[in-house]
Amino acid sequence: MSFSYTQLDAGLEEVSGWLSREYSRVHTGRASPMLLDGVMVEAYGSFQPIKNVGSVGVEDARTLRISLWDKSVIKDVEKAIIAANLGLTVSADGEGMRVIFPMLTTENRQRLVKVLKDKMEDARISVRKEREAALTSLKSAELPEDDQRRAKEEIQKRVDAINAKLESIFSTKETEILS
Repeated sequence: MSFSYTQLDAGLEEVSGWLSREYSRVHTGRASPMLLDGVMVEAYGSFQPIKNVGSVGVEDARTLRISLWDKSVIKDVEKAIIAANLGLTVSADGEGMRVIFPMLTTENRQRLVKVLKDKMEDARISVRKEREAALTSLKSAELPEDDQRRAKEEIQKRVDAINAKLESIFSTKETEILS
């Protein structure tokens, strides 16, 4: 009889994917439509992503262009982007709106690195919870003592590997922001 690591592996990969998605939303001074993916607009009686009310495109290196399909939601989209607190400037015109990414100052870069560290800590907490769940599951598995010891070591190896991967993701994004 052996212990199954599938639930642990799935949970750890989910944490890694979450951190990557969160980091993709942190802007580095370049316009990226992905940054607006998490912004929800209250339109037509419900909350929905911006991509459901218009198309988002890159106008230049620091500007996104949102072409809305229904001009009556311009104020709602503008309010949603401002409320998302992404540090972006929004200006509406007759055709839609522009979202302008400010130049990153040293102070802004340091603030973004703090945000990255906070998200990294959230990911580490999630990894610890996954490890604890696996260890609890292992205790209830009624395996021989040697098998339990080997399983605990394997769980720790997997946790160490995912922590190294998370650290790599963090380092890459930190370098991108500070350069």
